[in-house]
Parts: sequence; C-alpha cells; structure tokens
Amino acid sequence: MELVVEARLEELLAQRALDQAATVALEAYMAELNGFLINVMGDSQSADEVLSQVIEDFWRGLTTFRNRCSVRTWLYVLARNAAARYRRSPWHRQRTGDSQLEELVAATRSRTAPWQRTEVKDKWRELRDTLDLDDRALLVLRVDRGLEWIEVARVMFGEGATDPEDTELTRETVRLRKRFQLLKEELRNRAKAAGLTEEA
Repeated sequence: MELVVEARLEELLAQRALDQAATVALEAYMAELNGFLINVMGDSQSADEVLSQVIEDFWRGLTTFRNRCSVRTWLYVLARNAAARYRRSPWHRQRTGDSQLEELVAATRSRTAPWQRTEVKDKWRELRDTLDLDDRALLVLRVDRGLEWIEVARVMFGEGATDPEDTELTRETVRLRKRFQLLKEELRNRAKAAGLTEEA
C-alpha cells in the first residue's frame, strides 16, 4: 500500500500537481499521523492542534519537497517538529485564511476513524504516557508504525537528514537502536512494578 501511494505521490509531484498530491498524502497518512500524535502528546485535543500545524507545514513545504525521503517519513518529521514546538511554546492555532487548505483539512479529518481520535484509557497507555516526547515518538515510529531504522533516524534527526550515506545519520541510527533496547528494558521493569506482567 505505502509503495503504491508513494509512487503516485512521486508522479503527482513531478507533474507539480500539488493539490492532488496533498489530497493523496493526507488521505493515506492522516489517520496514522493522528494516532502518532495522540501517543506522543498524550491527549487528543493537543494532538488535533499539532496535526493542524503539521498539515499547514506540509502544505507550505510541498513546493520545495525534493523526494530525498518518502512523503510518509517527511510527514513524521513535520509531526515530530510540530509536537516539539507545541511542547516548548503552546499556541492556539491561527486560521490560515487559505480556504483551499481549510477545506482539505476538514475533508481529510472527517475520514479519520473515531477510535483514532479518542484516547485509550488503560494501564499500558498510562505507562507509555510517563515517557518523554522523544521516547514516545521512538516507540510509535518503530513498534506501531514499523518504520525501518534509517527512516526512524531521519524523523528523529530532523529535516537535515537526507543522505543515507551520511555518517551523522548512520551514527544516529546506531544511537537510536541502543536507546530503543534500553527503553524496552525500562518499560519491562516498569510493567513488572505496576503488575502488568508476571515475573518469570
């Protein structure tokens, strides 16, 4: 599915059919981005505000997007950056005044599955919510979304990470894999302490 979507997006972007490309990308990826942001932000209201900013950033950035990574990966980079900005300085989103963008947001949001717009209230969720933003993002990207390590590194490293041969990106991949192992161990210990798993 992702390969088909990405091939279609590459074709539309090459033709500079930006409106169509935005529609295809958001229809394909908005629900999973929303789920990612709910996990990272910890509540659906904050996630909604950040998602609106992601869509705006995506819309504005389409003209300069150069296919150095997949559109899906780029959307996760934008989502992580928008979440970090929101955490540093909470804002109330201003309307853009761009009616075409507002219509696109409304149309794609109305197709988001209800369970993806509601917080899951269980002990595992509470445990995950105790993690910091970067650790939550790492878990969701690798476990829930199944991104390859190089793609996870691109998202976590930021928009400057484009070249797969980049030594900094390679170092970031190694660092994130180690961090992920430590995080899994920490979560195992916390789960045991909370009575969520049985002792071996």
